[in-house]
Amino acid sequence: MARRSHILSLSLLAALALLQQPASAELICENLPPLTRQFLNSHVSQRLLTPEIEARAIETYLERLDSSRTLLLEEEAAQVEASLVGVFQQLREGDCSAITSIHASMLERHKQADAFAQERLSDETFALDESVELVLDPEKRGRPATQEERDAIFLKLLHFQLSNYLSAGETLEEARRLLRKRYELRVKRFQEIPREDVLASFLNAFASALDPHSNYLTADYLEDFRIQMSLSLEGIGVALMERDGYSVVDRVIPGGAASKLGDDGLQPKDKIIAVAEEGETATSIIDMPLRDAVKLIRGTKGTTVELTVLRQEGDEGERFPLSIVRDKIDLAEQAAKLRFEERVVDAMTYKLAIIELPSFYGDASPDERQCSSDIAKLLVEVQEAKADGLLLDLSRNGGGLLDHAVEISGFFIRKGEIVGVQDARGRLTPLRDRDNRILYSGPLVVHTSRMSASASEILAGALKDYRRAVITGDDHTFGKGTVQTVTPLPPGKGALKITTAVFFRPGGKSTQNSGVAADIVIPTLLSADDTGEIAQPFALPSEEIGPFLSSYANAISPTDRWSRVSHSTIGELARRSQERLDESEEFAELRERIAEVRESEGLVRLADLLKRREEAEAKEAGEDAAPESAAAEATVKDDDADSPETPSEQPAPLVRTAPAETEGTEGTEDLEAPIDTAGAESSDDDQDKLSPQVEEALNVLGDLVLKYRCQCTMP
Repeated sequence: MARRSHILSLSLLAALALLQQPASAELICENLPPLTRQFLNSHVSQRLLTPEIEARAIETYLERLDSSRTLLLEEEAAQVEASLVGVFQQLREGDCSAITSIHASMLERHKQADAFAQERLSDETFALDESVELVLDPEKRGRPATQEERDAIFLKLLHFQLSNYLSAGETLEEARRLLRKRYELRVKRFQEIPREDVLASFLNAFASALDPHSNYLTADYLEDFRIQMSLSLEGIGVALMERDGYSVVDRVIPGGAASKLGDDGLQPKDKIIAVAEEGETATSIIDMPLRDAVKLIRGTKGTTVELTVLRQEGDEGERFPLSIVRDKIDLAEQAAKLRFEERVVDAMTYKLAIIELPSFYGDASPDERQCSSDIAKLLVEVQEAKADGLLLDLSRNGGGLLDHAVEISGFFIRKGEIVGVQDARGRLTPLRDRDNRILYSGPLVVHTSRMSASASEILAGALKDYRRAVITGDDHTFGKGTVQTVTPLPPGKGALKITTAVFFRPGGKSTQNSGVAADIVIPTLLSADDTGEIAQPFALPSEEIGPFLSSYANAISPTDRWSRVSHSTIGELARRSQERLDESEEFAELRERIAEVRESEGLVRLADLLKRREEAEAKEAGEDAAPESAAAEATVKDDDADSPETPSEQPAPLVRTAPAETEGTEGTEDLEAPIDTAGAESSDDDQDKLSPQVEEALNVLGDLVLKYRCQCTMP
């Protein structure tokens, strides 16, 4: 007890120290020492600022400054690291000059990269060289040792970047112009990074040196988290993307304020070029970072925002004003969805339900959308429709709020322990389903992938340990077995997201690093690489404890009892699934791509990439493409974002697919792109078409229904 009081006292002192700093709505140098202490006082295992943690923080900061490993030579990177030795002592003395001077030197590196790009792209003879080969993974490629090596890498990157524009249908001349503009914007954005964001970048690097999921969240990111978790915000109801310095409408959200204007309102591809509050002077948002543009467009329900819109009509561009009254937007697109499919299994037709749960969302307000309430309502629909089986699709679910994962897990069992949460002192707190009701007792398959993380792994792990469901998907899930708590800071300073605990499945295993293994493996292209927690820098180790399974998980009433999934049943289902996969042309192509990726060791040939893009386009034209097929990998992500030091690059465990990070009551996600509303990555047509992996998971469910009905050995 004395030790806990001491820890709480240290946390309180750190908080008081922050409050006693000079009043400012922004992060200042004097804030960094108390905030680093607060991280350490609350962390589940890293309690001291050791030389190892300091070295990790410096290493991480350097990696953030030059994530593509093209701006700094080996020797230059070593010099930057050396200049940061002793930086934590300097911070305690109120001196942040080492951080700000490094930022200034990196600006010069960006200017050099821009000059190189401008010179090459201004040459009218510069054309795409399809013979170029490059290891795209910076870690595998390493830093260049000489200026000549750096120039060679830059030149190859230009060819890959140019290919993205050409594949989008641009002419060579226009592609060169757009790429030049992009490099100009990078320098401009870097120059405009405010001092508080420079400091935030270093604080974030320190947090990530403790483990991959501790972060400093700026005020903007805290707001994004609230939107992501509650699935609601107040604004105009459009999804925006940034393209060549413009804020471009990607989608108009059904039911949002913009959609109510119909044909007189915004349309996809419209460019918003200026924003003003009603009666005020407009602010140009051309070349403005998307996050800043979104902040101007969002606003309180009932207020009016005046937009200046540029719409391309053929070869002509039309500029016009548009007034929109902001309203509350329900982001239903990211909520749980139900659909039904029929499957014929051995001459028997079964009606199968699919519930897709993209995240474990929720809000403290009972008036806001809660994923557990949504799932409960959908399960009632499943029962009323007399579905023969249920597929719960978590394959794109990166996690979210832990209490909702516990509650939803409880919908499928009578009652019992779902997960055990262990704090820094080793105290285990089991989180239980205490409700005796079983909302669904029929055949159940939980579909996962390497993207399924955190709260998804809690649900999948619990239902696997109780042998309540068959788990399908990649060989294992992401492998995040830690719990984060978000601690808000004074207004304007954001919040700290700190790993405060680890969790265990009812069987005693941790999902940390190893994830939840699939009973029946249905591979995706993610299987080709080291995707998951175990590949993250400074991931915490995995542990195991004794099992704490409940003996009351199944129902007493025969009508509500669910059938335990036996090992022999899994064996039969796996055999039938493998037979289908062996006969599938789509999965044969996928296996070839996985083998190619593994054998290439990260080396990508531009000619091969362009060929796969053409094949993907041909498939899409024939409506044969699927989100998780080999074609999904046909677009290469460019090397660096426009502002590599801003908080908008808070680290994501996966490129573009960061798992939801926090499982506490105030959990969060690492959000990578600012949005007026959350943007889906696929069109409605894509969403209507099931991926080959989900199709096969449905086949497994059909087999499971047959097995339970016939109680026989399946052919």
